[in-house]
Amino acid sequence: MDEIDRRLVAELQRDAAQPYAALGQAVGLSAGAAHERVRKLRERGVIRATTVEVDPALLGKGVLAYVLVSADSWMGDSGAAFSGVPEIMEAHVIAGAASVLVKVRTSTTEQLQDVLRRIYDISGVTGTEAVVVLETFFERPVLP
Repeated sequence: MDEIDRRLVAELQRDAAQPYAALGQAVGLSAGAAHERVRKLRERGVIRATTVEVDPALLGKGVLAYVLVSADSWMGDSGAAFSGVPEIMEAHVIAGAASVLVKVRTSTTEQLQDVLRRIYDISGVTGTEAVVVLETFFERPVLP
């Protein structure tokens, strides 16, 4: 990745819906050259998806929790089990006292409690520790 690619990625993170003409102008390229570079960034896997950022609270998913999941065995092969719980937005195998860290979004704390019950049903899980987010100061994209 060169400096122009980095600037393209940063621009797309700022506004992925902007036309290639505007994108190219922002980084000093023609629309066609910007389009070709973006295509190559997609092919190489640098750009994995183009998406829309939404406000979870306005969609009725205002409860955000991070859950540390303890286990009595290696959980590195349990990704499919965690992905089977639709309220889990992210799942990460981690080092430390817990084995997995998941990000959960629900409408209510009662629904969060139900998610915790379903996590307990995953083979090997021995415990959970949920941290409920009260307010988010900011979230940053990965900068190129």
